Amino acid sequence: MEPSLFGKDMGRPLEGVQVLPRTNADGLPIVPLTDEQKYIFDMRGWLMIPGVLSAAEIGPIRDFIYRLGRDRESLPEQQQTIFGAPLQPLMDHPVVVGFMNEFLCTPYLASEECYGFRMEMSFPGLRSTDDEKPFEFHPHNGSGFFRMPGDGHMYHCQAGKAHSGLTRVVWELNEIEEGDGGTLFISGSHKAAFTAPESAYSPESPLWDTYSCPAGSVLFFTEAVSHSGVPWVNPDRDRVALFNAYNDVNSRWSTSKPSQELLDAMPPLRQSLFREAYTKGNVTGQERGAHY
Repeated sequence: MEPSLFGKDMGRPLEGVQVLPRTNADGLPIVPLTDEQKYIFDMRGWLMIPGVLSAAEIGPIRDFIYRLGRDRESLPEQQQTIFGAPLQPLMDHPVVVGFMNEFLCTPYLASEECYGFRMEMSFPGLRSTDDEKPFEFHPHNGSGFFRMPGDGHMYHCQAGKAHSGLTRVVWELNEIEEGDGGTLFISGSHKAAFTAPESAYSPESPLWDTYSCPAGSVLFFTEAVSHSGVPWVNPDRDRVALFNAYNDVNSRWSTSKPSQELLDAMPPLRQSLFREAYTKGNVTGQERGAHY
């Protein structure tokens, strides 16, 4: 049985055919989540999918993040940004779109030419044991099931359907071993009905979970789950990661976006990730109001 979703008119069920892009902006088929992946994300509030990128794909992306973080002037001026061309295929990677179609998409604000979600922001995660200012443990968020409407850090669910408002996607471009300094989570805390205990304020607490993964893996987590970064401790390799975030079509958490020049150079479908945040008729590539 499909879950019952209600429209804005007198509590009538929201019905109709869902028209979602079958391919991404690069023409690659969208990869839907498996039933197991959906269950794990809903249960934990985070999901790791290992080995999504090949070695050939990882190389240029990792090199760009190093240059952006440590030798920015070596890049063309237009590319001196986290929205630079080598990173753009990750914005709407088929695995990312498949996840968002399940947990973030607004179907009636999507079409074959337009995604049903927005890209919110992006930043690099370049960390080593030589950092002058190591990344500190800073636990935050949780209890997203009980957040007020309009708060992006929320998580809603009913039998057969869940919605993750502000969602983070982390591309791990180097191998991560458990204990290296990957992101920490208190699994299930996106639905927590109680305040976190004092023990949660120590990274050594058994409440915290983390992961290991090969290079080229992708991590999804709802910003509604309790999470934190920690110092990187592996001297043999750096943490090289890309942190992207996605939001509802009608919500905005930051003002971050690509320059107009970079945006104009993107395929139209990828451009739809950065449209303005509103609801009525917000479907690009069609006459306004077609999906109202």
